[in-house]
Amino acid sequence: MTRTQDWLERLVAHPTVSSDTNLPLIDEIETALLDVGAICERFYDPTGQKAALLARLGSDAPGGLMLSGHVDVVPVEGQDWTVPPFSLTRKDGRLYGRGTTDMKGFVASALALAQTIDVKSLAAPLWIAISYDEEIGCVGVRPMLEEIAGRDILPDLIVVGEPTMMQLGLGHKGKMAFHVRARGVPRHSAEAPLALNALHIATDFISGLRKLQDEIEARGLREPGYSVPYATVHVGKLSGGTAVNLVPDQAEWLMECRMMAADDPLALAEQIRKVAAAAVSPHKERFSEASIDIEITGNYPGHSIDGGHPVVQAFASCLPKGAKECRVSFGTEAGLFAQALDVPVVICGPGSMDQGHRPDEFIEASQLAMCDAVLGDAVIRFCASRRPLASHVPNQMHGKI
Repeated sequence: MTRTQDWLERLVAHPTVSSDTNLPLIDEIETALLDVGAICERFYDPTGQKAALLARLGSDAPGGLMLSGHVDVVPVEGQDWTVPPFSLTRKDGRLYGRGTTDMKGFVASALALAQTIDVKSLAAPLWIAISYDEEIGCVGVRPMLEEIAGRDILPDLIVVGEPTMMQLGLGHKGKMAFHVRARGVPRHSAEAPLALNALHIATDFISGLRKLQDEIEARGLREPGYSVPYATVHVGKLSGGTAVNLVPDQAEWLMECRMMAADDPLALAEQIRKVAAAAVSPHKERFSEASIDIEITGNYPGHSIDGGHPVVQAFASCLPKGAKECRVSFGTEAGLFAQALDVPVVICGPGSMDQGHRPDEFIEASQLAMCDAVLGDAVIRFCASRRPLASHVPNQMHGKI
């Protein structure tokens, strides 16, 4: 437990917001893992200023366990912190600092585990995957997954350690983000009926979007376990116009769709485009310039796994008595891992997202202790056995991990 808290202190001290490099932190983590015999590989972003890290402890036998976490954090600007955000503060059984819950606490536990286990005792590998830029759309894990997808790196189970209070997370929603622009026809406001107000087009679109939400709620796919068990559409920012006496010819807004793993994202995008067409079509005869342009600016898949899967049940046996199954509404990298590697993936980590992204973010020390215990049991269950849990093709090294 002391080692985990020490690691958390070291991790929090690096202000790894997405606008900055994460290389000093990756250097520190990689050095520590190399010291205990890990084989490490970096996957850089196009600028060379950020990197994901994949480490393997133990043999390259099939199976084993992969622990996945991101080390980027959201900014602290504009938040009213009462403790230093990038310095760990211990108080009343809590550890305060940016990223303690989301999700450097889990990463600290994984690194402490790597320094504690006897690597020679591992019959199957323990993998540690660390990514960047998760907070801006699960960006930084993708180059790593694209690179390793063809290498037969097939652990029996991947645990994405986002905060679930150490409950067994069986799924998360996917997301599409959109930048939408409306074009109208300008004029002085004294003759507003002779113009086409782009903000009016936008509000017509938003009204149509609300009707679409009602249709999804009534007839869309549902998945139990979520606070909102169906897909959602949402406009988060709208802007347009320059002065009250001018009819604006431009408006733009940011919106998103969060969907179940079984939803077809392309079909949902098409429904949104139909809403746009319905908002524009009444004006096309008078104003040929009328338009709504929709750009998808980001996306990641949802994830869902059956709690009765034998490998999931094997991991569940490592959890504390009374641990429950859950699904998280926020996004994680689990869907990307499952899509790229086609192996079972669960979401399970210390802390609660109720504390994530907020000023005075904290994690309970008891949650870190619970995570240490679970990961310790899991590495015995998945890596110390002489027989892999699933039948996989042996990993081909290709000169790398």
